[in-house]
Amino acid sequence: MAKRVLLTGATGYIGSHTAVELINAGYKVIGVDNFSNSTAKVLDGIKAITGTAIDFMEVDCSNPAEFAKVFEKYPDIEAAIHFAAFKAVGESTQQPLKYFNNNIRSLVNLIALCNGRGEEIGLSGVPAPKGANIVFSSSATVYGQPSMENLPIKECAPLQPAESPYGRTKQMAEEILWDSVKAYKDMSVIALRYFNPIGAHPSAKIGELPNGVPNNLVPYVTQTAAGIRECLTVFGNDYNTPDGSCIRDYIYVVDLAKAHVKAIDRLLAKPEGRYRMEYFNLGTGKGLSVLELVDAFQKATGVKLNYKIGARREGDIEQIWADPSLANELLGWSADTPIEEVLASAWKWQCSLMK
Repeated sequence: MAKRVLLTGATGYIGSHTAVELINAGYKVIGVDNFSNSTAKVLDGIKAITGTAIDFMEVDCSNPAEFAKVFEKYPDIEAAIHFAAFKAVGESTQQPLKYFNNNIRSLVNLIALCNGRGEEIGLSGVPAPKGANIVFSSSATVYGQPSMENLPIKECAPLQPAESPYGRTKQMAEEILWDSVKAYKDMSVIALRYFNPIGAHPSAKIGELPNGVPNNLVPYVTQTAAGIRECLTVFGNDYNTPDGSCIRDYIYVVDLAKAHVKAIDRLLAKPEGRYRMEYFNLGTGKGLSVLELVDAFQKATGVKLNYKIGARREGDIEQIWADPSLANELLGWSADTPIEEVLASAWKWQCSLMK
């Protein structure tokens, strides 16, 4: 019988791609989302790709009583992947309480419900699910701005105070998970520290679809190329980088989704020598500047992009990229899709939205 995996934020960008890869790997997906930054149409995309409709409940994970209904309906959940969080760096600097309230509350509720500890969040009578295994959607922001000697970033690199409230919620979340693992003996966690997910499923049936003005670079690039946005602003060209723009490690979202399946496999297999909380960097291991990405997009699509240089954006890190060797070794995973193919997939997705 297929093992059940709970997916919070299931209709979001990374969540929807992960749902597809979990189904392809033979798992049964229970998805929850409140559509704060997605739409129900994403469920149709998942079904169109896989031929399978996921079990779905519209739920706000920051509401404990509402979230508990999922565990009451599906007591055979064996693992959970937690995506349900706000994620715009710039917005978080303007609305920090929104981020702390949602991102921390939703995680605390998940931990309590996965461990049958409903009384700790004001609930009673909520049964513990079949397994207390959690894959957490973390972020490279926990490293802050690393020094050059720490690039590429390894998991053992020092953590630094994050540059944004969004980043601080990720740091707090990892600490909460660590304390919970120590307190609840049946709990196991893998924290996946993402670098910069981009692209779309090759079918162009799901992709990044932010509500309103995009906060992430690539959807703003594709919307500018499509004429939806007048001009792309590159935030700063005076950083200490070869071309002055910020450097990131851009990872294909499908490769990223497959890493979550590998993490679930590892949690459920419980291999000898594992730790009850483990951390993995997910990236390509290569840094790419914003201006290099713009150039790569133009080459991959043949579309000329209208862009300008603007002031630096508050909360942005100058440069960071991953050392993914631990994930390569222990998860048996790598991200090696060429950047031109990734950007072409993003453009194909954007074009599909305009039909």
